[in-house]
Formats: sequence, structure tokens, C-alpha cells
Amino acid sequence: MREQGTAPAATTALLSTTSSGTKKPRAGTPTPWGSSCHLCCALQGDSKKLEDASAYLSLPSERNLPESKLLSGSSFRVSGATAALAVSSRDSFQISTLVCSTKLTQNVNLLGLLKWRSKPSLLCGNLQKLMNVDGGEVIKFLQDTLDALFSIMMEHSDTDVYDTLVFDALVFIVRLVADRKFQHFNTVLEAYIRQHFSATLAYKKLLSVLTQYVEQAGRGEPCESLPRTFKALEYIFKFIVRSRHLFAQLYEGKEVAEFQRSLQRFFLALNQLMESPLEGPTLLSQVGHGGPWGLSWAVGCQGGCPGQALAVPMLGWHSAPVPQSHYVACMATILSQMDKDHYSTYIQAFSSRPELMDFLMETFILFKDLIGKTVYPGDWVVMNMVQNREFLRAINHFATTLTEMFLSNSDFELQLWNNYFHLAVAFLTQDSLQLENFSPAKRNSILAKYGDMRATIGASIRDMWYSLGQRKIEFIPGMVGPILEMTLVPELELRKSTIPIFFDMMLWEWRGLGTGTGPFEDEILRRLDSEVEGGRGDEQYMQLFKSILLSCCQSHPELAKPGEDFVRLVSELLERLLDYRAVMNDENKTYSMSCTVNLLNFYKEIDRQAMYIRYLYKLKDLHISYENYTEGAYTLLLHARLLTWSEESNAAPVPGPHGLHLHTQRQLKEALYNQIIEYFDQGKMWEEAIHICKELAEQYESHVFDYEMLSDILQREAKFYEKILKVLRPSPDYFAVGYYGQGFPTFLRNKIFIYRGKEYERREDFEMQLLSPFPNAEKLKSTSPPGQDITDSPGQYIQCFTVQPAEEAKVRLKGRSIPEQITNFYKANHVQRFSYSRPFKRGPSDPDNEFANMWIERTTFRTAYPLPGILRWFVVTSTDTIIISPLENAIETMMKTNEKIMSEINRHQNDPSLPINPLSMLLNGIVDPAVMGGFTNYEKAFFQELYMQEHPEDAGKIEKLKDLIAWQIPLLAEGIRIHGQKVTEDLRPFHERMEQCFEQLRAKVEAQYGVREMVSATTLGTGRQGWAVPWTSQQGASPHSTEPPPTPKPARRPSESAEHRSDRRESRASAIFGSRRQDARQSVSELPEPKVMLSTALEPP
Repeated sequence: MREQGTAPAATTALLSTTSSGTKKPRAGTPTPWGSSCHLCCALQGDSKKLEDASAYLSLPSERNLPESKLLSGSSFRVSGATAALAVSSRDSFQISTLVCSTKLTQNVNLLGLLKWRSKPSLLCGNLQKLMNVDGGEVIKFLQDTLDALFSIMMEHSDTDVYDTLVFDALVFIVRLVADRKFQHFNTVLEAYIRQHFSATLAYKKLLSVLTQYVEQAGRGEPCESLPRTFKALEYIFKFIVRSRHLFAQLYEGKEVAEFQRSLQRFFLALNQLMESPLEGPTLLSQVGHGGPWGLSWAVGCQGGCPGQALAVPMLGWHSAPVPQSHYVACMATILSQMDKDHYSTYIQAFSSRPELMDFLMETFILFKDLIGKTVYPGDWVVMNMVQNREFLRAINHFATTLTEMFLSNSDFELQLWNNYFHLAVAFLTQDSLQLENFSPAKRNSILAKYGDMRATIGASIRDMWYSLGQRKIEFIPGMVGPILEMTLVPELELRKSTIPIFFDMMLWEWRGLGTGTGPFEDEILRRLDSEVEGGRGDEQYMQLFKSILLSCCQSHPELAKPGEDFVRLVSELLERLLDYRAVMNDENKTYSMSCTVNLLNFYKEIDRQAMYIRYLYKLKDLHISYENYTEGAYTLLLHARLLTWSEESNAAPVPGPHGLHLHTQRQLKEALYNQIIEYFDQGKMWEEAIHICKELAEQYESHVFDYEMLSDILQREAKFYEKILKVLRPSPDYFAVGYYGQGFPTFLRNKIFIYRGKEYERREDFEMQLLSPFPNAEKLKSTSPPGQDITDSPGQYIQCFTVQPAEEAKVRLKGRSIPEQITNFYKANHVQRFSYSRPFKRGPSDPDNEFANMWIERTTFRTAYPLPGILRWFVVTSTDTIIISPLENAIETMMKTNEKIMSEINRHQNDPSLPINPLSMLLNGIVDPAVMGGFTNYEKAFFQELYMQEHPEDAGKIEKLKDLIAWQIPLLAEGIRIHGQKVTEDLRPFHERMEQCFEQLRAKVEAQYGVREMVSATTLGTGRQGWAVPWTSQQGASPHSTEPPPTPKPARRPSESAEHRSDRRESRASAIFGSRRQDARQSVSELPEPKVMLSTALEPP
């Protein structure tokens, strides 16, 4: 150490000038030695004269001269020929000087430490007083202070009296350097360690004190110095490493084992501190406050000791109950200092393969747990990225160990490899690495500093998979899900490099099992469903999957055909899943239901019953949430079809409450039927509920002989019959909706659907609900099919209009007098054809008779399945447009009018309490020419000689129209008779006027078209009061037919006993609803299922 003295070795003059108002030095500020202050005068005068120094050198220089020597006024003049220079009385300037030393100090405490040899007895006190010295003073004499500390340590190597004090002093100095105020002195400290530090035995002292502190904290004893020590740990270990290097060079590598034991003792103490169950400031806060700033050098010191085994017990810390962020930071920091040699040395330190395998297994589990349950908040991007970077390095090093030591046939460990793959995939798919979720600026920053770690680990997974060789078959189908999850990550290059793994799986399954579409296909379809529904996958993935796998299949002829089938299957499923995901969160669940049906029908077609049932119940839940009870019943009926009346166990898991305690198919089917009956009841579909009741009654009566349940089901069935006749049940309206334009999803684009409206639903309300999911859609005003300019446009166009059910001929209802409540149901339900009639005029207009040129353009839409069904709408599969002539239109109108009159007659026959007003208006509108004109307009238009000459081909149709006109007379007669019986006295004049008009009409019609007579309903074998007309058996016939209906002959039926009437009623009920024991009649649940259409995927019950 250099000698200290009092004479200045170097000085620096500091000058400052101020005005007369300048602040003086603050009170209490110590004045260093060699400082002075001078208050000087300010001179005024001609600046040119200042060039002559003799002009002012004789003038006063300081303002502290006696006041008498200064002239009163503003100047002190110099005599001579030149102008005088004056001393300003107001202005002055001050000169201060300060003499400092860059080598010597006047601080007593610091000087006592630097000159410790002069007074050894005061050494302990001087070491303690160093902590009170101003940081700037210590930093100025940094090298001298460090030299003094290490001299004390070296000269007292045989005792530990001063070790702790010197260690604490060193920690104090290192913390000063770490302070932001003196951070530019880091390079000075680094240079000192490399160039000037020479204490060869210091590493023993430093490591001993450091270990002592850690052990003390590990025992739960207070250790105030430990937090400060951890903050200085980096440089403490740099001193240890440098000291050990110097010692090894000086003594040719001696005492290696002793140093190794010292290091191991420190690491074990540190590990014990981490694993300690004690909590509070004595443990966690000490490590937490210190942080991992210097722990890396605990590992880095290995660089100075080549060849020795480095034990890192930190990797075993996961036995702690709950991982904390500071533990993970410590571990990540240690890992950051380990290079390839460190990992290699550490792996070689295990004495046996089982121990190494256990270590790798536990490490993989630990890493996967930390990745899945991240200890840092999501917005701590830097900490998460640092952790991931170090984990990635460790995973890749351990992967090398796997391939080198656990891959050969004799050494292969399936579970260890499996854990590796699951860890690597979990690492790749963690949220903190999904860069597309960050802002562009943050994403670019992460890529610049850390790169895309997903690509790195993805390449490692791919290489590890291909290195398995024949062992790959052992990972199929177990690894299908994780690999799929990896390929769904939205990173293009990652997808391109990993999707081919699927083909490799197909290839090895083909070689191992003789099929490329076995468990592998089942697993990928199952996992794809859950992954896409969870938000993964997109259109790009679907296209890449298809192109890459098709390209791979072309290079292997044996897999070309099954491979293409597999790719097509997955592509179709992906398309449906993406459509389903796009609408599943919409407020309007209409389209969610469509996509759900697309999926359940897809799974039914490929015979995946479990997935099919899963989506059946999703659809059912959607329907019930919207009170679509009829559709919910039909949906459950699809599941009931899959079951038999047997004691076999249920093959597929059943969602919902039914699957918990119903173990046999019979139990489940019975429960489903009861639920279906309840839904049909709520939907007012009592006819369908009756069919289910009959099937249940058959089981109770003839198979399980449960008469109590039989009694209950028959009572429910009886109530349904009663509801059919007594409960008001309005017929629903049907709407045709077309979605045109490329802006719609594929399952809607340029397609027409028929929607079944709800009770009393207006078209305006329906349209508003229809347009709500598509706020930018434009409503087409025309009902004509749009042109190509609309269908090919990028926009959205919606067309909506009301359609009518096209009544089908029903054999069981022909020629019968059946209550309107029964027939109306079949007119509006189980309908697959719907029509829309658009009137237009052709030819010359006749203002006196609009019927002569009133043509009808009738478009008939055929849906994929009858309505109602498992949806409230079905896609139109075909359309047919015909043109109806004015004569054919007249025939249709007359038929409908006659049927309406007969329906009213029968209603009043069966229920005399009905109001008379509807009957009054109907009859008066026909018999009074002043109201509607009657059929006189038809006679003027079609019965003239000129028309018959111009249209000889219509002769048969004209005869049919005449016959219908003739049949209207007996209908009107019966209606007027009933009206006369029920009319009140107030309306008697109205009735008499109507009778007069009718008599005139009857005379005319019977004279021109002949006489017709009504047939009693009992004559036709219905056993019900009322009337029937022969053309009702022709109601399914087309108006285009030219054959006139046969003229009936009146007949009477003899009276019968009550027993016979009862038998007839039972016979009639069986004819309409089906006999319980009649095997030929199929129930709703036994109707043949139609072929699934993938374009619509709508399956009826």
C-alpha cells in the first residue's frame, strides 16, 4: 500500500464568479483544507484602455479596503491623459478556490482502515466504522480500500477473528458499486478483480462466511446480513472464483477436493434453506430480497474447476409444498449459467440409470407443472420469457440425454419419452409464447430478444419423433392429441414442419396393424372436436392439413386411397366445426342449431355414436332453452331409436341426468320416452305423444306386465285425445327464407330454407329476428329468384315470404266426416312440400271480369325432411314452378270454397254452441251477388261459346267447374238450414234476404247444371253426424285432371245399437292414430330414417 501524507500531491483550482447578490456557502458545510474566498472589485471604463495592464494593476483589487480609500459616488478615477477607469460601488464578483486530493483522504474512519497497520488494536472498530463512511469517499479510494480489506484477510489467514467483519465490509463496498449512483464504477470493480486482486486464500474465508450465513438462516435463526449478502453474491463469487484460480496456478491445482467439499456444503445449505418449512422474514424474505442476482455465480464457479462433478441440488427443490416466483427465479438463474459441459458433467454424476431416470422424470414433471401453473402474472413478459428460455435450453439438453441413453431397445423407457413429449407440447402451447396475442410492438420486441421459441421446440419434437423408429407405434394413439394440439398453434412454419407427423403415424399404423385409419383416426377426430370448439384451428390450418397430407399420400401408393379418404373426412369435419364455432356464441341460436345438426349428422354417417349422442343433447338443450319443445322431443327421439327394449347395457355414455342411474337400454329408453311425451305435450303435438304412449303401453301390457304403469300411460293417452278436441291449437305459419350472396357462411350461402313459425308469430316479427344476426344484410323486396349479380356478390341479401303447406293426400282421412281439430293438424304438420302462388295477368284486360285473365305462377318447394322435425327449418332441396290457367284457378277456388262450407256445416252439426257469425258471413258472401259476385264471373269468363271454341282442350275442366258449382247448391242449402235454426230474431230479416237470394240461385244452377244431393256421413261409415261430398275423395287430385267426379246417389244407413257405434268409434280412432296392437302401423319412433344429406345435415325423426 502507498504511503499516506499531508502534502498535496495534486491540486485543482475551482473558480466561481457571482454578482454582489450571490449566495454565500451554506452554514454548517465543512470547509476542506486549502479553500479560500475573495470578494473582488468590478472596474468600469473604456474597453480599449484595458489592453494596457498598467492602467488597472495599481487599482484596488478587493472590496474589503478601508471605505475612506474609495471615493464617494460611483467611481475611483485614474489621473492621466486618458479616460479614467472607475470602481463600481454596486457590482462585485467573488472568486472561491477549493483544493482537493484524488489520492489522499482526510476522512478519519476511512484513513483508520487504510493505515490499519499503525494501530492494529483499533482494527475491529475501523472495519465497523467503514459502514458509516460516505459512499462517494469510499468509491474514490476503491482500490486502496479493497487492498486494505484483502491484506487484513491474508495476514490473518490462521484465524477467523476478522473474517466476518471483512466479509461484511466487502459486501458493503459491492452494494455501493451496485447502487445506481455509482453504477459506472462496475467496470472499475471488474478491472480490479481481473488485474489487481491477488489474495490467493480469500476464497476459503469468503466461502466459509457465506456458508455460515446460509446455514444460520436455514436453521430459522435471524441473520440480518443474509439479504445484503445475496444482493452482493455475484461479485462475492467472482472474488471466490478469481482467488481459486490464482491459488490453483500458484500451487498447481492442489486442494481441489477441499474446495469441492466447500462448494457442496454451500449448495446443500442453500437447498436446505429452500426446502425449509419455516416461513416468514427469516427465510423467504431473505432469499426474496436478495433475489437470484448472484446465484448464477454459484454455478459459474464450476468454470474454474474443470473435471469436477457439479451437484445442483436446486433442481430437487420441487419438494416444497407450493412453488413461489422467487424459487423459480433462482432456478432459472442457475440454469442460465449452465452450458453443455455443465449438463454433461451433472448427468454423468448419477451413479446408476434408475437414479438418472428418476431425476429426468421428476424434472419433466416439475417443468410441466411450472408451465401449466405459471408463478408470474401474465403481464410479466420479461420474467416469463427468461424462464421459458432457460427451460427450453434445459429441455433440449435433456432430450439429448434421452436419445443417447434411453432409446436403444434394451434401454428404452416408454414413460420417460412420453413425459418428454407431453412436456415439450405443453411448453410450446403455453399462453405466454403465443405471440399473436401480443401487440405488434411487444411481439417484435420479444422476437428480437428471444426469438420464437415455439419453432425451436417444435423442431425438437419433430426430430425426437422421427428418432423413435419402430417405437413410434407404441405412441399411437396416445400422442395423437398432443401432436394435434401443437400443429393447431397459428404459426405457419411450425405447422408446415409438424403436420407431416400425422402421415408418419398413419404409415406406422398401416405397417403395424394393416390399416391406416384405425385408432389413429378415431383419436384425431375425437380430439379435433374438442380443440376446435376450444378456439384452436382456422381456415389456413384446414388447407395446410389437406395439401400436406395429400402430397405425402401420393408418395406412398399403398396409402393413397385410405389417405385421401382420411383427409377428406378430417376436412369435412373441420369445415363443420369451424362453422359451429363461428356461431356458437351468437345471441341468436338459430344458426348454432343448424351447425349442431350438421355435426351430429356427420358423426352419424361415420358411425361415431358417442359424438353423435353428444351433439344430440347439445341440440336438445338449445331447443329447450328457446321453448322449442316439439323439436326437442324429435331430437331425443333420435337417441331413443338407437336403443332396444332389452336389458343390454348402454354402449355410449349419456349426457345429462339420464346417464347417472339408468344402466340398461330398456331403462334409458323408457325414461327418454317419458321425457319425449312431456315435450310433445308442451309443444301441443298430442298426436305424436299418443304414438309414444301406445308403444309404452304395449311394453307394460305384454312384456313387463306392469299394469300400474299401464294404467298411468293409458290415462295420459286419454287426456291427449281430449286435448286434441277441446284445446285451441292455432296452425303455424311457414316462411321461405333465401340467403343470397358470398357474405354468408357456407351452410347458408345461396340456399333457401323453409321455417316453421311459432304460434301467432307475425311475419314482421319473424323478419326482425331473422335479420338481427346480419345487421348489414339487405332485404330483397321481390319474391322472384335473384340473378347472378346477387348470388355472386360479396354482400348479404335476404329474401322472406310466407308459403302454404301443400296438403298431401292422406288415405286414412279420405271420405270421412272428421272433426276439424283433427284434420287441421295434418294439414299443417308432417309437411314436406310448400307452395307460393304469385298472381299475374296475361293477355287483354277485362275491367268487368278480372278472373278471365288471372294466371297463377305457383312455385312448390320441397324440403330435405318434413316439418316439424329436429329443427324449426329445413333446407329446400328442389323447387318446381308451374303456371295455372284462369280456368284451373277457378276450379281450385271452387273446391276450396265448397270444402270450407262443408267444414263449417260439420262444425255446427257437432257443436251447436258455436257462434253463428262466421257461418253468416260465409253464406252471404256466396249467395248474395252484390257482395262477392259469386261464380257468375266464372260463367262469364269460361262458359261462353267463344271461349269454348278457342279452347277446346279445356272441355273436361269446364265440366268439372260446372259440377263443382252444382255441388255448391246442396251445401248452401244445408248451411242456410242450420243458419235458420240458430239465427236470432234480430237477424231474421238478414236470414230471409239470404234465403230469397239462395232460391233464385238454386233455380238457376239446377236448371243449368243439374241437381246434386248431399250424402250423410253415417252412410260413409264414420258413425259421426254430418255430411260428406264425393269430391273430397278427389282432393288430392290435380285441377289439371279432365275427368269429372262421379255423380253420387243418395243413401241412408239403418239405425245401429250403441255397442256397434262404440265399435265404430274405436275403429275410427285406430284408423286415424293406429291400433296399439296393429303391427303394420309404425310409430313415430319406428319410421325409416332418411338418408343423411351433408349439404344440409338435417335429419327428421
